[in-house]
Amino acid sequence: MDKQDIKNLKKRYLVWFYKFTKEALDRIERKFTQAEVDRFILKELEEKDKERIAGKFIAEFEAYIQNKEKEGLAQKFDGNKLKPEYYFLQIKLTAIEKAIVKEFGKKALKEIKSLYEKEFTERILKSTEH
Repeated sequence: MDKQDIKNLKKRYLVWFYKFTKEALDRIERKFTQAEVDRFILKELEEKDKERIAGKFIAEFEAYIQNKEKEGLAQKFDGNKLKPEYYFLQIKLTAIEKAIVKEFGKKALKEIKSLYEKEFTERILKSTEH
């Protein structure tokens, strides 16, 4: 195996490790970012539904948001402290990013992050669920 083969293996491993860890962290964090967007949408719905025609659906949407927030808090916190599992994911992702920069430079980290975002956006757009 030559140096380029070894470098390619390292890069593929770091891409996989980044993706695996980032996905785990994102599964928790998205509850909070989605709830923030959902709250904005809820406010807009309430303002638009002046005649209270969609009241039942708006109430269901609000319950959905509250449940999402509750789940997110339970996954991220134990009381007022970060859960050790969540904290570990944070520091693990930071360490992986540092390893990518060490091995391949800041440009490679930027590229990997961009590829990750592109993949997940494409997954959403191709999804036939919901």
